[in-house]
Amino acid sequence: MTGLTTGAGPDTARARAATERLGHWVSTLDMNAVDDTVSRRLALVLLDVVGVTALGAVLDEHRALRSAWDTPPGPAPLVGAGRHTTVDAAAWLNATALVALELDEGNKYAKGHPAAHGFPAVLALAAQRDSSGAETAAALLAAYEVAARFGRATRLVPGAHPHGSWGVAGAAAGCARLLGLGPRECAAAIDTAAGMPIAGHFDSALDGNVVRDAWIGAANTSGLAAARLAAAGVARNTGTAALSLGTLLGEFDPDELVTDLGRSWQITRGYLKRHASCSFTHPAADAVLRLREHGELRDVRVETHALGAGLARTDWDNRLSAMFSTPFVVAVAALTGEVGPSAYAPERLTDERVRSLARRVHVVPADDLTARLPDERAVRVTARYTDGSARTVEVPNPVGDADHHPLIEADVVAMLAAWLPERSAVLEHAVRLAHGLPALPRTGEALRALAGDEEVPECVPSR
Repeated sequence: MTGLTTGAGPDTARARAATERLGHWVSTLDMNAVDDTVSRRLALVLLDVVGVTALGAVLDEHRALRSAWDTPPGPAPLVGAGRHTTVDAAAWLNATALVALELDEGNKYAKGHPAAHGFPAVLALAAQRDSSGAETAAALLAAYEVAARFGRATRLVPGAHPHGSWGVAGAAAGCARLLGLGPRECAAAIDTAAGMPIAGHFDSALDGNVVRDAWIGAANTSGLAAARLAAAGVARNTGTAALSLGTLLGEFDPDELVTDLGRSWQITRGYLKRHASCSFTHPAADAVLRLREHGELRDVRVETHALGAGLARTDWDNRLSAMFSTPFVVAVAALTGEVGPSAYAPERLTDERVRSLARRVHVVPADDLTARLPDERAVRVTARYTDGSARTVEVPNPVGDADHHPLIEADVVAMLAAWLPERSAVLEHAVRLAHGLPALPRTGEALRALAGDEEVPECVPSR
């Protein structure tokens, strides 16, 4: 048989050694020794995750999904959905709701969304186990840091979407920590999860296929499974990430897993979103929000880096495909002044004014902007106006990035309150949980409160 390679070699050995160190760090992480800056950022990310999950939960298609899933009662909340169910069902359904509106937190150095890959699983498991707040906080932080480090270590092949691949290791790390596993078992859980990636294509998102959301659900439940395998004593650390994430899906640098471990905190380098769209569209939207103040736009030229150049489609047939269209996002921002969840109402998706302007938004790659990756995800936007004038705005990163006008708690609460009036009680619970989590002796009751009041049955898909 040709093409067969063995797992033994320097890459798997390096991956095994790095994962061993990572497992030790996860099992011994002490929140009392964590800098206040990191703790505050964790609280903000947690608040954002819960609020954005509740936003996704009220979508008609998520009501339909919960009905079709026919979830049994259980100890874990379906955030914002007024129900409680099993750990695995909650992890999957909360994860897919979290990413449904493209508002979930991300990290440009990880090249994806670390929190979404592990927070739903950790919170569901913590609710079942009634874990202490300190242990839950440590598990959330471990989930984020491990996922982000795996994201940094992985360079996926062109065309691969980051959902559901490197982030599975983060879910496993957080769940292993909650299960009280030791260093060797935590490493085994992380390594096992690294061997459970999904090979999803980016075009699925461009095409509006919500399998993209399901990849995040699978990542969270796979992380749970990997932690349980380790708890059962049947998982091993063999450096499999070098094979799955490296040999098969791209390139993998094990050193990124442990460089400055415990000193450089990836969670402080992430971004929060103010636009309900792919992060690659955000700088263009930010620029157009400034440019629209100077007159009626005739056409727009968006110069962007190589990662964002593919989001140039001027046609869409549902919310997800529109979220991954820079022309749509730019047109909505120019015409309405915002790109919130309401931008994807059926009447907006079919609005001929939006479609007409989108056809006049031209997205082109720019080598000088690509050269500024990963520290900057810059765009240069030139607007020509109906009076014949033109203006250009260059934006180094989206608003909300840790390096460019980062959002604070007041910003996040204001956005969520505006977008989620029917779930204001959930938002209040989320704020209290984010502030008080480390001091809680038990988290079960506080986490179950995030489900909110009983939902009104309504199962009409709106795509």
